[in-house]
Parts: sequence; C-alpha cells; structure tokens
Amino acid sequence: MSVAQRPSMRSSIDRPRPPVAWLSTGALALVIIGGILMASYAPRKAPLGVATGLLVAAVLLLASAGVLLVGIKDFSRTTFLKVFKWSALAYLVTAAMIEFAFVRDHTRGASLFIVTCMLVIFALSVPTTIAFTTARFADD
Repeated sequence: MSVAQRPSMRSSIDRPRPPVAWLSTGALALVIIGGILMASYAPRKAPLGVATGLLVAAVLLLASAGVLLVGIKDFSRTTFLKVFKWSALAYLVTAAMIEFAFVRDHTRGASLFIVTCMLVIFALSVPTTIAFTTARFADD
C-alpha cells in the first residue's frame, strides 16, 4: 500500500482543512471596511448602523473560524498556540496604537465602543490566520 493510500501516512500538505484562514480573513476585511468608515467620520458621530452590521458579520465569521478550528483532528495545536501567542502580542500593540488615535481624536460613546470591538476582531483575526496557516503544515 502506498503512502497516498494510507491516511495516517499522508503528509500534512495533503490533509483537507476547513476554511479557517478564509473566514478569519473575511472578518478582517469587514472590520477594515468598518474602521475606514468610522475613521472617515472622526471626531464626528459616524453612522453606526452600517458599522454595527459589519462588526456583527465579522464576529460571526471569526466565531465560525474558531468553531471549525476546535473541531480539527490531527492538527498541530502546539504550533498554532505558539505562533498565535506571539502574533497576537504584535497585533495587540498595533490595535492599542489605533485605539489611542481614536481616543486622541475625541471619539466617544457608541462610536468608540464599536471601534474598540473592531480592533479586538482585528487583533484576533490576523493571528488566527497566521497561526492556522503555519500549523496546518506542521507535524507534531
């Protein structure tokens, strides 16, 4: 029996994976669009309906990616967590600097809350994509 016929012997490259990276990248795209919308109105009050809709859609995409990620069998969770931890630290710093800019521009109330939530999605979606892409090719 060849290696290709034995599922346990197949390389990590051949294993089918759920679209975790696509979903987390989709969430990132939605919060970037929402962030640009919110920034274009700063410090004035932005139209919150569109921004809230984009945020909710981004949360749903990232939550779907998380659910799919948890259900993957034969996946290098050690590599995923190691890469996620360090990339999340970098993106947390970036998100904090963006948050500071909005606060400095006197963004307040619901607008600031929506921007903060979008930055949380930003700080989680990019590390998820990076870590998943790295760990899917790793063998434990």
